[in-house]
Amino acid sequence: WGAEYPRVDGAGRVQVRLKAPEATKVRLNFWSGPKVDMVKQADGFWTITTPPLAPGLHYYTLIVDGVEMNDSGSHAFFGGSKHASAVEVPEAGVDYYDIKDVPRGQVREAWYPSKVTGTWRHAMVYLPPQYEADAKTRYPVLYLQHGGGEDETGWIRQGRANFILDNLIAAGRSRPMIVVMAYGYARRAGQPVPALTGKPFGSPEMRKAMQDMAQAFEDDVTQALVPFVDATYRTIADRDHRAMAGLSMGGMQTFQVTLNHHDIFSHIGGFSGAGGLQMIGDQKPDWKAAYGGVFADPAAFAKKVHLLWLGVGTVEPERMREGIRKFHAALTEAGIQHVYWESPGTDHEWQTWRRNLHDFAPRLFK
Repeated sequence: WGAEYPRVDGAGRVQVRLKAPEATKVRLNFWSGPKVDMVKQADGFWTITTPPLAPGLHYYTLIVDGVEMNDSGSHAFFGGSKHASAVEVPEAGVDYYDIKDVPRGQVREAWYPSKVTGTWRHAMVYLPPQYEADAKTRYPVLYLQHGGGEDETGWIRQGRANFILDNLIAAGRSRPMIVVMAYGYARRAGQPVPALTGKPFGSPEMRKAMQDMAQAFEDDVTQALVPFVDATYRTIADRDHRAMAGLSMGGMQTFQVTLNHHDIFSHIGGFSGAGGLQMIGDQKPDWKAAYGGVFADPAAFAKKVHLLWLGVGTVEPERMREGIRKFHAALTEAGIQHVYWESPGTDHEWQTWRRNLHDFAPRLFK
């Protein structure tokens, strides 16, 4: 409140200022941008102005005499498995994720008990405009998952999902819906923490740990979260009115949950998330055999799944981008009807996933 810095100018340059008169060196560390030394001024403030940054949300930290810290003039957002400062660089001519003078929904916090994990679990819940005013209307539900290193607050705080839905609904482009954003990490009650120190990504130990977590999360969603949501909110409690989507890790979780439970879900979205955790490390995955053979019969699949949507940024890391493109190609070859959409010029970042949700949500529950 009242902080003048950090700030972004009309050219997309970020100005940062920190008061640290006793420091000898301060470095600005943008995770996806400049990493530069700040300049100490006579009044004890350290300052820097970056080159223009790409539109979107940019995480950063400050390194003061070797100690990494957040900028006290900025909010902290949970990303990269820790809280970090961030700034928003506006995208010219784009306002679909801005707050507007339209009817707005509410975002609530929910705690639900899970016998799967033996714990209380946390979720954020978006209720559409008029939910309170019209006590008889029931709504479809989108379960929307965050990525690895993030948590259930990400889609609201970084992704602005509530504003995206508000604006789509007000424009008549999207059906009003409830959106549930749950904590995406799960471990079964009594299950020990896996020892993964020094184990590379894709190793047998890492794959097993990820699969154990995915299966525990799958059971938590289907056995605890969905029943809680249907009992607590005015949902249309059938498969035709349930969707699930997620970004990156959440996309892989989405495929794990929905394709194993098409009796519960009928709309599926993968945002920068490829086929599934069970495929990690497979050089030539057998897609027709995956998930109990759900892709083997295109006609039967089309009756069960009303929408299968895949999205990726055109400048995402090659491994991620190619994995999703191969999944798209395999689905096309198998005759599985689906939507494939590329976000031009964006990386593995919130600008990609905001665009994904903006395209995906209007296609739901038609």
